[in-house]
Amino acid sequence: MDWARINEYIVFTHDLDRGALLYSTNAKVPSVIQLRMVNILPSEAGTIVLEVLKTGMKELNEGALITISSKRHRINILPFQKNT
Repeated sequence: MDWARINEYIVFTHDLDRGALLYSTNAKVPSVIQLRMVNILPSEAGTIVLEVLKTGMKELNEGALITISSKRHRINILPFQKNT
């Protein structure tokens, strides 16, 4: 995550821990695209990932966590608002 932040990269992962890390550190970057699908092969996930990249690029450039499932996606702007 530090390397991605320093080099201005977006993290693409199937690991659910990245969202928790962003929340716990109150980070604004790096942006993360998180796949929450059983079948993550390009033949299954490729179309929705490309669509999300097209529609969510502005948010990704500013700092966001995008969670993609087989039916929908959700964009959360960083840093997360913590309830106090």
